[in-house]
Amino acid sequence: MTDTNDAAAAGSAGQANEAPGMKILAQYIKDLSFENPNAPHSLQPQGQPKLDVNVNVNATPYNDSQFEVVLSLSATASNDNTTLFAVELVYAGLMRVTGVPQEHLHPFVLIECPRMLFPFARNILADATRNGGFPPLMLDPIDFAALYRQNLANAQAQAAAQPGQGQVN
Repeated sequence: MTDTNDAAAAGSAGQANEAPGMKILAQYIKDLSFENPNAPHSLQPQGQPKLDVNVNVNATPYNDSQFEVVLSLSATASNDNTTLFAVELVYAGLMRVTGVPQEHLHPFVLIECPRMLFPFARNILADATRNGGFPPLMLDPIDFAALYRQNLANAQAQAAAQPGQGQVN
């Protein structure tokens, strides 16, 4: 049985000579949902709808050099108080990451890996909305580095707020 610290040290030593890289081993839809709750009324031209888009990225280690990276995208279009459509996609990829120092692995996996998956997920959402009777939803490119920084800042703010929750006012 190998100690994980020894394995990480050996991996870091080997990574020093290796250029950083990533390979998509597999990519797949984990979940896809499209709802058109007010059809056929929602398919009539009604002007520019309000669009609410949410993006989330998560990663889980699969083994020493592989990660399952999950990109969750959801969008809801509405006019007034009427939902035109709601679409949700959970798209994942099994990625092999090599040559990345341990201290840079977390941001690399949560920034570069979803950047590679995004065009495929974007295409799936566009097809789903088009097949639902609407113009294709063409999401703008996402700045995954800014998303990473925002999520990191939110996590740090939550961690800083939690110790004070047990104090008496």
